[in-house]
Amino acid sequence: MAELLPLDPDQLLTSTRSVRKRLDLERPVPLDVVREALEVALQAPSGSNTQGWHWIVLTDPDKRKAVADLYATSFAAYRAAGRKEWADQDRQATQERVQSSADFLAEHMAEVPVLVIGAIFTGGELPAGNQAGLWGSLLPAAWSLQLALRARGLGSAWTTLHLAYEKEIAALLGIPDTVRQGVLLPVAYTKGTDFKPAPRAPLDEVLHVDGW
Repeated sequence: MAELLPLDPDQLLTSTRSVRKRLDLERPVPLDVVREALEVALQAPSGSNTQGWHWIVLTDPDKRKAVADLYATSFAAYRAAGRKEWADQDRQATQERVQSSADFLAEHMAEVPVLVIGAIFTGGELPAGNQAGLWGSLLPAAWSLQLALRARGLGSAWTTLHLAYEKEIAALLGIPDTVRQGVLLPVAYTKGTDFKPAPRAPLDEVLHVDGW
């Protein structure tokens, strides 16, 4: 069993960041550690306890590069579309740091030792209307995976830009038409483990008690 960092629950929840520049691209990640973290993730809730999730773990360099190339193409289009400017200077500075780290990840995705795609069985087409019930049966488990990785000294970053090429990636990896992808997590050990809570807007700006 991998050694766990000495983090209490609140520390774990508030210091699990999207890690990009501090991913250690040189250190191998044992598959057993990823499996151990996934075992934790499988304790997450799912609608009607269906447990319809699937996890595609990529360690093969050629497959990682193929996915990374499609991600980079999607990222380039996203980047070219421009970015939001914030009046608040602190928020603007934070977003510029995030953009810089996102640029780094797009350039180095193929070098990340492990890529994990979280997917879910749909049986066919996505349901019409609100899809919270479907994705609510996958995304909590993906977040649990990030927490379990963090507890073991690994970092990850929540990404979805690859979904612009979901069909191409499905064909590359043999993912059936009845399974849809929801998230791509680059996974590596981190350079240091001293992550802190990120800046957030005050709770009262988004809190509504007994109605909007």
